[in-house]
Amino acid sequence: MKLIRCNYCGAANWRHAQRCRRCGLDVRLDRSGSLQRSIAFLIAALAFYVPANIYPVLQSASFGSVEGSTILGGVIQLWEMGDYPVALVILVASIMVPIAKFAILIYLILAIASKECRDVKKMVRLYYLIEITGPWSLIDVFVVLVLAALIHFANITIIPGPGVTSFALMVFLTILSANSLDIRLVGAECEE
Repeated sequence: MKLIRCNYCGAANWRHAQRCRRCGLDVRLDRSGSLQRSIAFLIAALAFYVPANIYPVLQSASFGSVEGSTILGGVIQLWEMGDYPVALVILVASIMVPIAKFAILIYLILAIASKECRDVKKMVRLYYLIEITGPWSLIDVFVVLVLAALIHFANITIIPGPGVTSFALMVFLTILSANSLDIRLVGAECEE
């Protein structure tokens, strides 16, 4: 029995159905547009990952001098100050998780494009791992915004740097890339 899941309501439908039996929306596999959209969003996300790590995420202005700190520079400063848990959280959430998400998305896109039939369950689990971790990648954007809102001393000003915008756009585009990918295409060619 060949069934296909509706992306919107989750109902199981016959494989060659045009519309979902529960919600009435289109359930056909998006063979062409899904892959191209996902690749386009992924390339854009990769393009924003570079300036997110090169430009300062946080700038502090005190007594007329402005100092900027990149993500990795902030992790190193936190580590040197003895804030090991915070440094590790920012390192994992801002450096390691995006790289892992890029690698997983590239793997899934290549698997769908090559119509790979091995380890379909593993690929679906990897996809849902990306889905779960998506919003949590914005953790250091929230840290910068909270610092900017909380620190209002007379001589020190905290300003979000251009790296924050690039990082937020990178996370947003990664989420769009994952959401654009029709995970039902993984292993779809094997069943037909």
